Amino acid sequence: MKILLQAATIYSPQSQHHLQKRNILVQDGIITYIGSETQEADETIATEGLCVSAGWVDMYAFVGEPGLEYKEDLYTIAAAAAAGGFTEVVCLPNVEPVVQTKGAVNYVRSMSQQLPVSLLPAAAITVDAHGKDLTEMIDLHQAGAVAFTDGTKPLQGADVLLKALQYVQLFDGLLMNKPEHTRLTEHGQMHEGEASTRLGMKGIPSLAEEVMVTRDLQLLAYTGGRMHFSLLSTAAAIEAVRRAKAEGLHVTCDVASYQAAFTDEDITPFDTNYKVAPPFRSETDVAAIKQGLQDGTIDALVSAHLPHDTEAKRLEFDLADFGIINLETSFAVANTSLKDVLTTEQLVEKFASGPRQVLRLPEPLITEGEVANLTLFNPNIAWTPTEAATKSKSKNSPFLGQELKGRVIGTIHKGQVVLNQSF
Repeated sequence: MKILLQAATIYSPQSQHHLQKRNILVQDGIITYIGSETQEADETIATEGLCVSAGWVDMYAFVGEPGLEYKEDLYTIAAAAAAGGFTEVVCLPNVEPVVQTKGAVNYVRSMSQQLPVSLLPAAAITVDAHGKDLTEMIDLHQAGAVAFTDGTKPLQGADVLLKALQYVQLFDGLLMNKPEHTRLTEHGQMHEGEASTRLGMKGIPSLAEEVMVTRDLQLLAYTGGRMHFSLLSTAAAIEAVRRAKAEGLHVTCDVASYQAAFTDEDITPFDTNYKVAPPFRSETDVAAIKQGLQDGTIDALVSAHLPHDTEAKRLEFDLADFGIINLETSFAVANTSLKDVLTTEQLVEKFASGPRQVLRLPEPLITEGEVANLTLFNPNIAWTPTEAATKSKSKNSPFLGQELKGRVIGTIHKGQVVLNQSF
């Protein structure tokens, strides 16, 4: 089948056509022509403002399968990811049972072969993600785990982290950790500040993130290896990573694409769809996130997609689970909240090149003769996500019914074309 992308602006620094408007012909999953001439095709995608880049990669998403399919399964997460422009998604290991065996890694990889999205399994660092005994990481790496993380469970023990950093150096593996001192965040509901005091809710202090980042960086300096921080949210934590990079440590980090969309002062009080971990922080923290994205301290933007069923969210605020869905809105939310900070080229880099560099995945080239791994989007279209149109099984999002700017048109990956219905 021949697919023609007509007059598409190409965002691909490795391509000779970077930032140029070209016609792109994809035949049976291969890019066969890039140029200004019109080509015959079975289907033509032609829309004003069409842009194309290498397929986007999400480094932090909850799948649900096996064991928690009522929240999300492999098929619905693939549909949501493709609708959001992602062609590859790193799946957290926090399912039932935890992804900690070769069989579990192989299950995710094999099940995703026929899907339009490549699901990349991350394996647990510790058995059952309990933070105590290390998993068989060498075996898991050989089976195809792209990284090691306890996912939504922050690793607490310094001794365990130290051993894990030493262990993954045997195969140059990547350790990912969500920095949070859980004793300091216990019973916390939102960012600790004036807003939490005014609302009478126990706060989650910035210190809980910052002390763990400092500790982890000290351990990294001691052991060596590669370390990635997931979901940073505070100014001091970002500054610590900036200094560590300048000192030559092999450290990278990401932030949730929604983290700059709100501060603790402008979330809707007691609406559990604004309850995320780490929480929406202060204006100072949001400014630091923007600066970190600009200067390259922050390597990637992630969806932090964490679906929950109605029973887990439609509760009193202090009883509801943390997390929101964001695969479908990840780009639009970032494009809307960061429009005064990042150019479209810089924003795409945080979704496409940045994650691949962290994970050491090959960069898809937009060149004739290459396999098509493409995201199609328009950064200028305004749209409103709705519950009815959401591909995810869960509907826990503060962005439903809110106008956003920047729309994914579709993806081309594994020879499969997925287009959002409005296009």
